[in-house]
Amino acid sequence: MITAPRIARRALGALVVLAAPAAHAQERDHALSGAGSTFVQPVMTRWARAFATREGEGGSAVSVFGTLDYEAVGSAGGVVRLLQGAVDFAATDVPMAPEELDSHGLAQFPIVSGGIAVAANLPLAGSAQLRLNGDVLARIQMGEITRWSDPAIAALQDGATLPDAPIAVLHRADGSGTTYNYTSFLARSSAAWRTALGAGWTVAWPVGTGARGTRALAEALRSTPGALGYLDASEAARVGARVALVANDAGRFVAPTAASVTAALEGLPWDPVRHFHQPLAAPTGADAYPIPATVFVLMRRVPASAPGSRSALAFFRMALTEGAEDAAALGFVPLAAPVVRAVLAYWPAQIRGAR
Repeated sequence: MITAPRIARRALGALVVLAAPAAHAQERDHALSGAGSTFVQPVMTRWARAFATREGEGGSAVSVFGTLDYEAVGSAGGVVRLLQGAVDFAATDVPMAPEELDSHGLAQFPIVSGGIAVAANLPLAGSAQLRLNGDVLARIQMGEITRWSDPAIAALQDGATLPDAPIAVLHRADGSGTTYNYTSFLARSSAAWRTALGAGWTVAWPVGTGARGTRALAEALRSTPGALGYLDASEAARVGARVALVANDAGRFVAPTAASVTAALEGLPWDPVRHFHQPLAAPTGADAYPIPATVFVLMRRVPASAPGSRSALAFFRMALTEGAEDAAALGFVPLAAPVVRAVLAYWPAQIRGAR
């Protein structure tokens, strides 16, 4: 099992040396600010529009922080910006281990989940669906399988005929939580990948072309015949990419739907004592999608800006409650009601000034 604490600690160790210590900033007359995950950008954008409208109409938390300025710079970049004191919160697809949170004076809580789609730019006939598994994906990413007609890919298909065309491998070029979750899946599925490359925000990709951010990868996927990439399911749908069915631990080929991601999350120990951190284990249910991701928010326990912190929590309260419908409409999976209650109770216990 690949555990998040060890990998997150190793990855952040390289990043934190670049970040200045968090400063006690002066009160800032600007929008609520956040940075990080590109995975969550579509729903963050929709929530921001709803929040700005709500605050502008005289909501209960009206302030100069009533709008959101969110930089989708990747999970790693968001963590660095928070540690530098440049933003009010960071969003990351990789939870930070409790000891790291303690050392940096940070609180952490989940906000939404989703599926990481494996998508291709392929001309398949009719309703044919591409089928892939972790071992074949690892071999493609390592440059061992280079054409769509390879017998190892053909053996997985159920009636789909793939072209004899080269595979144009795409990957993220920035520090990405999507990459962390995807490479963790590859490491669980392939001993060769686990030994040679492992899992992380970034890895030493043997082949392929890098793109910075989800949107850039999605556009490269849309414009490159024969391309294969990984990205959140909502972005794959936006560019009309063909999303693959991916084999889970039960041997079933599953699409990244709300139901299959929900099945993947069942039984997870959402423990507020550990700041909701948990090891990244393989989903085991027969209906579970094998590459889920949950987005976590990091905030300072002692905020540099009290108004900014209050506005951030008002924003996330809206996102977790009435904003759940927006998340579902975009293909994300809202947190279950008991987890939402645990998050709301966690804030006043961990963040100074939270109510």
